Amino acid sequence: MDAIDDKILHILTAEGRITHQALAQRVGASASTCQRRVEALERRGIIAGYRAVLGPEARQIGFAAFVLVGLGRHTARVQLAFEARCAAAPQVVECHNITGTVEYLLRVECRDLASYKQFHHEVLGGFAELTTIVTHVIVGTAKDQRA
Repeated sequence: MDAIDDKILHILTAEGRITHQALAQRVGASASTCQRRVEALERRGIIAGYRAVLGPEARQIGFAAFVLVGLGRHTARVQLAFEARCAAAPQVVECHNITGTVEYLLRVECRDLASYKQFHHEVLGGFAELTTIVTHVIVGTAKDQRA
């Protein structure tokens, strides 16, 4: 990795569909050099893939929240079971094991408040080891660089 690779990654993060020619102009290298570097970054797993990022309207998302989840027991079995439940729930778009007063931080996206209530009751409420649920509804987003 060098300064040119860093520039390439920075640009591709924001503009994944940029042509090699346009990328080359921005980083000050030839198109063939940029193409070789991008392919090398892909082979090394530094660039893991490309995808389309759909807006909330296309995904029919009208409700999003960060949900803090605490578990009653801290065994590997309980954590794996909770993570499997989250992996199976399409409403959970992120599941992070965290430190602090609770074990998990979830990003949950639903069609509307009624859909979230159903998710809360059926998915979270149906997990016996769950002791704490704190929901923080997202009312606006000033910055989001997830792709």
